[in-house]
Amino acid sequence: MRTIIEGMAGELAGVPGVVGVVLGGSRARGEHRPESDWDLGVYYRGDLDLDALRALAGPGVEVAGPGDWGPWVNGGAWLTVDEVPVDWILRDLDRVERIWADCRAGRYEVGVQAGHPLGFWSPCYPGELALGQVLADPGGELTRLRDELGGYPEPLRAALTAGTWEADFLLAGAAKGAARADTLYVALCLSRAVGVLVQALYADARRWCLNEKGAFDVAAALPGAPAGFGPRARALLAAPGATPEELTATVAAARTLVDDTVTALRASAG
Repeated sequence: MRTIIEGMAGELAGVPGVVGVVLGGSRARGEHRPESDWDLGVYYRGDLDLDALRALAGPGVEVAGPGDWGPWVNGGAWLTVDEVPVDWILRDLDRVERIWADCRAGRYEVGVQAGHPLGFWSPCYPGELALGQVLADPGGELTRLRDELGGYPEPLRAALTAGTWEADFLLAGAAKGAARADTLYVALCLSRAVGVLVQALYADARRWCLNEKGAFDVAAALPGAPAGFGPRARALLAAPGATPEELTATVAAARTLVDDTVTALRASAG
């Protein structure tokens, strides 16, 4: 299958507008299972020849153009090759480079994107390339950018760890929702607060966090996580409660978890 994927990457790189192709996801990191998808990041500049992409994808495969899947996951296609899912994911290389410059300056964005319940965190763009495997790169641009990524930017680490203020803000709102037994609002606040902590723990460890999938378990095992982070957060998210009393107790426990995480992050930073 690897040979087929490499051949496909070479064909994609020949499409007008395509700069190169990168293998991403669990396959690139060596963390895949036999049934795992093959994720191909198709990096392009300017106008992209969608007709050529559609011809390459073959009949019956819908190819979504830039913006069709939302503002951050630009577009792409879902294919099946030898009964194995293969995903093409479009990436605007000019935008990736702008986001990388932001990350080096300690700036990041969180955008609304279908399929990303905690939002799309912009450092994912350079992170995908840093953790990916370049399969096709005729002009050498992706290889040069990947080499430039190097280590995790310290300004980004500082910005994401400082972003734990949002978790405190969310819990202040959740406390009011708990008093009204507003379970949906409290649950949303709790899940996002934990997500913010996960991002901070990844950044503290100087690791790229690409999306929500599996991120919690990784964060819970990181050296900078406070004692019992995993079980405590799971308990909050699994059963926040239904009554004002139950919800209020859950929010109080969440506040303690946030405080302990912030303390651990400060200690890690020295």
